[in-house]
Amino acid sequence: MFEPRLLPLLDAPPTERRDAARNREALMCAAAELVALHGAHAVTMDAVAARAGVGKGTVFRRFESREGLMGALLDQSETDWQASVISGPPPLGPGAPPHERLLAFGRSRIEITLRHADLIREAGWVGPRSYAAYSFTAMHVRYLLAELGVTGDLPLLATAILAPLEVPILDQQVRIEEFPVDRVYNGWVDLVDRIARPSHPA
Repeated sequence: MFEPRLLPLLDAPPTERRDAARNREALMCAAAELVALHGAHAVTMDAVAARAGVGKGTVFRRFESREGLMGALLDQSETDWQASVISGPPPLGPGAPPHERLLAFGRSRIEITLRHADLIREAGWVGPRSYAAYSFTAMHVRYLLAELGVTGDLPLLATAILAPLEVPILDQQVRIEEFPVDRVYNGWVDLVDRIARPSHPA
């Protein structure tokens, strides 16, 4: 039975020496702490360097740009989330019926997208989340649709299911129009059930 694998994100760093890996982890921790304190939009390379106790040039050598640093933080979050989909507890992880997994996937994806919306913007619209992360989510949704016995053009149906979970649409609905998150999720569930209503509802 096919199950999506944990995908290596684009531009993932090569295997590093132990000391280099420690330095990178220190910079990532410093950046994550600053994002938590001040928001991604306020984090500068100077501030990250100062908090990690290194020169600004070191930060640029490790991540090339501010967008690269934000993208690395986003990669880390995506990798952790992918692991929860692949091997975490059900219903997001394996072990639940495919319809339950699909609904849990949507709830989780809405939450993580809203939580990291600023980080996604600061990493750039054409970044790691747009490529590798989308490939993973699309593969996972297609897998669940196939498990549900859905017929038709599964890649396009998966695209329709995934589109409402991305930053531009969630921004419009939650931040601008001030829809409650539960309303957004329930509307998404309605869409999913119109496409993939299970033969035997739980």
